[in-house]
Amino acid sequence: MAIPKKAALTLATLAAMMTAPDLLPAFKDYRMLDWTTVPNVLDFQVRTRSEDPVADEQVRLRPDTTPEKADAPKLIDTKGDLQRFYAALHSTERRDEGAVTRILHYGDSPTTADLITADVRALFQKEFGDAGHGFVLVAKPWAWYGHRGVTVKGSGWKIEPANTAELRDGQYGLGAVSFRGGPGASSKITASDAGHTKFEVAWLSQPEGGSFMVSADGQTVGTIDTMAPEVTPSFQTITVPGGFKEVAIGQVTGKVRLYGVRLLKDTPGVEYDSMGVNGAAITILARNVGEEHWAEQLRHVKPHLVVINYGTNESVYAKYVDTAFELELVRAVKRVRKAVPEASILIMSPMDRGQRMPTGEIGTVPPLSRLVALEQRVAAEYGCAFFNTFEAMGGPGTMGRWYTAEPRMVGADLIHPMPSGAKIVGNLLYKSLQDGYRRYKLALAKEKFGPPPAGETRP
Repeated sequence: MAIPKKAALTLATLAAMMTAPDLLPAFKDYRMLDWTTVPNVLDFQVRTRSEDPVADEQVRLRPDTTPEKADAPKLIDTKGDLQRFYAALHSTERRDEGAVTRILHYGDSPTTADLITADVRALFQKEFGDAGHGFVLVAKPWAWYGHRGVTVKGSGWKIEPANTAELRDGQYGLGAVSFRGGPGASSKITASDAGHTKFEVAWLSQPEGGSFMVSADGQTVGTIDTMAPEVTPSFQTITVPGGFKEVAIGQVTGKVRLYGVRLLKDTPGVEYDSMGVNGAAITILARNVGEEHWAEQLRHVKPHLVVINYGTNESVYAKYVDTAFELELVRAVKRVRKAVPEASILIMSPMDRGQRMPTGEIGTVPPLSRLVALEQRVAAEYGCAFFNTFEAMGGPGTMGRWYTAEPRMVGADLIHPMPSGAKIVGNLLYKSLQDGYRRYKLALAKEKFGPPPAGETRP
């Protein structure tokens, strides 16, 4: 069959354009194809499915990482602060009655959308049991607020994050966001999975406080009166024997101030709470939330691990990083330690933050490395564990590689990861904690049975 004249002319022109740079020196700067790569294309091998696609993606994005650097520990726990967390996890793994391991992860905007935290939660709950979705805000303070597996709808609330609140009284609840409402205010929090048998509502009791009604799957389960002689955080747990998927709050009378709802399952497992505030800096824990008010929230939840994950928003302010960041981080750590001394604390560094260089390349904002070093120093000095997210994900220039990857793994702002990028960070954090937990169990086994015979390992 003859090729149409127009198509033949097009193919001939393309062939001339591809070969001219190799035949005519004047066109050498216009080369379209490196012919030396053709054999590699013809020798293409189908990529087999990997057992660890996340690790493979890390290798693809960072092929220049040396084995020595790759093996350097990203989770540092010199003082053994995570031992208490590992002990709780061990009890949960044994399925001891009521053994729920509770983790509070405080962070900035990625945490707000449950990025990273959702992946860590899923991995922990798959391995150790699902104790429920945990804490969810009453309504969406930001359009992108989310908790994977939960739908949140609310209206009629005066929403005040601690870092931008009009009412600066420090009374912002566990999640650092408060919701003031009157008649007409309402919320619905719906879980996609079954199995939740109880939920806890958190609010602020206060003089002249009003009331609100609570229902589960459309059935009224109680009316809560928020009036009290003094201003104080309050909580009420409601059990629904048959289970539920939806919690609704409505029929508000007077003025009420709510914080959130914890969705819980009556089984040993892990509760991983994502406490993100958009635009947050370490000052949200160091100053914006009232110390005693927040301490009461922490003492009520009794976390086994508190993750302090800030630094992204501060990392472009060199003077602040060099003069104030360390002081604020220390202040936040001391607050947590004082409120819940039995909890482990993990300082988690920010991810890489990219910026366009004068050359057009995407590099890392200069103060970031100094900020990460400060966090590591504070962790060592105050007996906290430290996770170097920045180095674990690839170090300087990672966001540049993530942005040019196909598909992209970070947004155009070179700050916020796409779900695929967040999944890598979540997997890295989980793997590091799991490695530490295995070493904890190995130490227990050695203590009980002595060292294993040569060539034998224990879990």
